[in-house]
Amino acid sequence: MAKGMVDISDKPVVFRKASASGKITLKAGTVTAIRKGEIRKGDPLTAARLAAIAAVKKTPELLTFCHPIPIDSVEVDFEVGDESIEVKVTAAAWAKTGVEMEALVGATNALNTIWDMTKYLEKDRAGQYPTTRITEVRVTEKTKLAPEETANGNA
Repeated sequence: MAKGMVDISDKPVVFRKASASGKITLKAGTVTAIRKGEIRKGDPLTAARLAAIAAVKKTPELLTFCHPIPIDSVEVDFEVGDESIEVKVTAAAWAKTGVEMEALVGATNALNTIWDMTKYLEKDRAGQYPTTRITEVRVTEKTKLAPEETANGNA
């Protein structure tokens, strides 16, 4: 049984990419306020994009057993619906281990940021959040090129 970080010292450095997504359900009025730029703290999507990027880079500080890896790129996309916002975070790196956890941490941090910035509109009279939900958080794609593929410049 492992009692610490997994030893990856013998693994080759290869191209790795992963995407994770999630959804936050909000009141229709909250989504309308986001679209109109009327959120008191500023634009939640801009803040969520920055929060996702920062979270991807800080994943090893947040998850004890994640190896620090050199992140080469992070992309953050949003799909704004009538009563929800879907977030997709894609991280890529040339590394010895994957970037799935980085993508997941980025997606959840983006969703938490949207919640934080809109919570004043989401609360009911008792201060609760009866309709606000973060759901469907998952890894949606994972790519790992074999060492021979990266040697041939296929990444």
